Amino acid sequence: MGDLVISDVRPWGGDPVDVRVSDGVIASVEPHGGAGSGDSTVQSEHVDGAGRLLLPSFTDVHVHLDSTRVGLPFEPNKVERRSLWSFIQNDRDNWRNAGKSVAERATHTLGSAIAHGMTRARSYAQIDADCRLERLEGVLAAKEAHAHRASVEVVAFPQAGLLLEPGVPALLEEGLRNGVDLVGGIDPCALDADPRQHLDIVFDLAERHGVGIDIHLHEPAELGLFSAQQIIERVRALDMRGRVTIAHAFFLAGISESQRAQVLADLADLDIALATVAPSGRGTLPLLEILDAGVRIGLGQDGQRDYWSPYGNTDMLDRTWQLAFTNGLRRDSDIERALETATLEGARVIDPTRSRSESRGVGVGETADLVLLPGEYPASAVMDRPGNRTVVRAGRVVARDGELV
Repeated sequence: MGDLVISDVRPWGGDPVDVRVSDGVIASVEPHGGAGSGDSTVQSEHVDGAGRLLLPSFTDVHVHLDSTRVGLPFEPNKVERRSLWSFIQNDRDNWRNAGKSVAERATHTLGSAIAHGMTRARSYAQIDADCRLERLEGVLAAKEAHAHRASVEVVAFPQAGLLLEPGVPALLEEGLRNGVDLVGGIDPCALDADPRQHLDIVFDLAERHGVGIDIHLHEPAELGLFSAQQIIERVRALDMRGRVTIAHAFFLAGISESQRAQVLADLADLDIALATVAPSGRGTLPLLEILDAGVRIGLGQDGQRDYWSPYGNTDMLDRTWQLAFTNGLRRDSDIERALETATLEGARVIDPTRSRSESRGVGVGETADLVLLPGEYPASAVMDRPGNRTVVRAGRVVARDGELV
């Protein structure tokens, strides 16, 4: 593999530097125009940064590639009753008639996210009595199609619950034998109405197959707190530190400060991660409080232009703006923490062995997963969401100006 030289870029808005990448890792960072250009005998690809910002690439820790309609004609959402099961049923009624296969839609959406600067993702693949493994196969096809551009973890996800229809646990286990990285769960109380059995199945599958766990928890306030406590107890009893993520965790916004402080302390102690999609209103998670508690948290796009919601455009920078806006962040330093959540912190959700980086992902020895984009400061880039981005995965340019290469 030849070297990559990225000249005249500003890491996190700092002074202009030239960056040399070798074997997928940042080998040197020197002042722009200095003598540290490296070994001239090594064949190098050159990227002119033209004064752009240099940031670590984005990580989407919560995306449903199997349900996306990005790139297809707009589909009006006519769901009248705003309940979880109504949205599940609307998706079931329509997903086979999208006009393109799950594999085609997932591949297009993943490619679009990469072109915007994302090189790591965790995608759910719905497994239930209706679709069985068909949607999983589509997500795995998209993962393979972009394997050289992005790393993708896949979650076997029981969107319609584990207990409401026959055979779902066996289908999840079949998925775990076919390339799945994590086992999922969803609302143990509100959907399946049997938290003990639901969580017993999820944790048993994870233990027997040696995989992690990612549980959707939409349940509000005290109900969600109860489910979270059941998850915490199992992680502690089974010594599953660093292997469990709670997605959404809306309950954190609806409990008292003292309750939240205790549960955040438990999550930090057991290294249980959180994933948010930056919702508004009563579901908004207190980002800075969570980060200050030492809890790993990442950001995701969720479903995009699908049968659940018309929102989402594959651009993680756009979702970073949403995270900052819903949290009411105004200071540049706080907005940068939202940006870190969408990049470095998300990478730590996917890989808990990664330590927090003093160079914030752009220093010597770091994997060269990078994005170049215009902006005076990182906060201004979040506000403006500019184009003209160059995306680098493991030292290789994989997208320029919105187009895959």
